[in-house]
Amino acid sequence: MNTVNSPNTAQPARPVHPAHPVQVTRVGETQWQALAGDAVVGHADVSTRRPGLRYVSIDVWDDAAFAPLADALRAALPAPLRTLLAADDRAQAAHWERAGFVPERREWEYVLPTAAAAPYLAPGVTILPAGTADEGRLRALDGEIRAEVAAGPGWHTMPAEVRPCPPGDTLIDPSLYAVAVHQGRYAGLVRVVRGRGPARIGLLAVRAAHQRHGLGRSLLAHALHTLHEAGTTAARAEVDQSRTAATALFESLGAERTGQVLHLIRH
Repeated sequence: MNTVNSPNTAQPARPVHPAHPVQVTRVGETQWQALAGDAVVGHADVSTRRPGLRYVSIDVWDDAAFAPLADALRAALPAPLRTLLAADDRAQAAHWERAGFVPERREWEYVLPTAAAAPYLAPGVTILPAGTADEGRLRALDGEIRAEVAAGPGWHTMPAEVRPCPPGDTLIDPSLYAVAVHQGRYAGLVRVVRGRGPARIGLLAVRAAHQRHGLGRSLLAHALHTLHEAGTTAARAEVDQSRTAATALFESLGAERTGQVLHLIRH
C-alpha cells in the first residue's frame, strides 16, 4: 500500500505475453512482486495498523497479475485482510471481489473550511486546549472510549490511525488532543494533526454517557477555530457513512464531501 491512509490506485494495464506467465515472488517482509519474464507487471504490500488489522494493496500493470498477487497475499497472511478503494472505482472493486473480498463499510471524505466554524460551547462544557489536559486523565479517557467502541461497533469502524504507537500505548501524542470536560469528568476528545496542506481531524469521540449534550460540536468547533486562528484554512476528515449523527455534525459546520472510500474485507 502506498500509504496506510489512501485507497488503492492502479497503473494502466498492458497485456502479458502468453509465453511469459506471471510469477510472484516475495521480495520483503511486507512486499511481493509479479514478473512476466523479466518484466515487472505488478506489486503488492501489506501494512499493519493495529494488531490483527492488516490492510493490503495491489498495483498491476497487467490485469493478469492481479489474481496471482492476491493468491500470494492470502497464502502468506492470516485473515481477515482489508483494503481501501475509491468508491467509484468499479474496475478495482471487481478485481478484489473476485479475490474473495466483500464490502465492509464506506466513508465520506470531507474538507472543512476553518473560517466557517463559529466558536461554540455547549452549556456545562469546558474545553481544555490541546496540550493542557492532565496526561493521566487523558489516557484514562482514551482507554474508556476505546473500550466502548470495541464493545459496540468495533474499533475498525473508526477512521484509521496512521501513526505508530508503542505496544499498549494508544495515545499518539498527548499534545495533539483537546478535551471536553462535562459534569466534572473528562468526557470527550478531539485529535488534530497538522502537516503539509490541510490539517487532519484524526479522531473525534465522546463517552457514551455524555453524548447528546453538545460535546462533539463543542470539540469540533474548538478545533476548527483554533486552526483558523493559527492561519490554517482547511482540515480533512473521514466519517463512516453509517454514522448519521457524525455526518450531520460535520456538514452543519461547513464540511464539504470530496469523495468516498470503500473498505473491503476478506475473512
